[in-house]
Amino acid sequence: MKSTILAAAVTLAATGALAAPEKYVLDPSHSQVIFSYTHLGFSTTWGMFSGFEGEIMFDQDAPADSSVTVSIPTMSMYTGWEKRFDHFMSDDFFGASEDDMVTFNSTGIEVTGDNTANITGDLTVNGVTKSVVLDAELNKTGTHPMANKEWAGFSATTMLKRSDFGLDKFAPAVSDEVEVTLSIEAQKAE
Repeated sequence: MKSTILAAAVTLAATGALAAPEKYVLDPSHSQVIFSYTHLGFSTTWGMFSGFEGEIMFDQDAPADSSVTVSIPTMSMYTGWEKRFDHFMSDDFFGASEDDMVTFNSTGIEVTGDNTANITGDLTVNGVTKSVVLDAELNKTGTHPMANKEWAGFSATTMLKRSDFGLDKFAPAVSDEVEVTLSIEAQKAE
């Protein structure tokens, strides 16, 4: 019996049936990170990061073997109001320069359903690294109709505390909790 199982495993490996993760590169024009927080209880304010870089090593047959790395220039933040952006980049919050990055590097993936997973990773913001969990969903894989290349789309959510990253100015009047929503498209690397 053992030799039959071993022979089957060797045959699968030799024919390529045991797939390895494949590299997908983020599409910066269709990948966004949206964040929101409450402002003094009067309103919800939104902001966005886009145009960032990253890659997904995606194993569709064994998603737990996948990984994600992303780098976002802090100053790529869009707030919709220049004075708010300037305040966020000031010493009250990020004290950001052109070289400052927000990064995420996955450390583990727990598959929770047919197209869902919890992606745990190290998030570095404002020079502070914390472990966070993204509640992620695979939206779609297939051939992109315009690019004629293999494509994948993902979405995810998480909740962060500004104070965990030294960004707690005006908390709790301006909410410490920040809701984060990600929408990601990625192209299979050649």
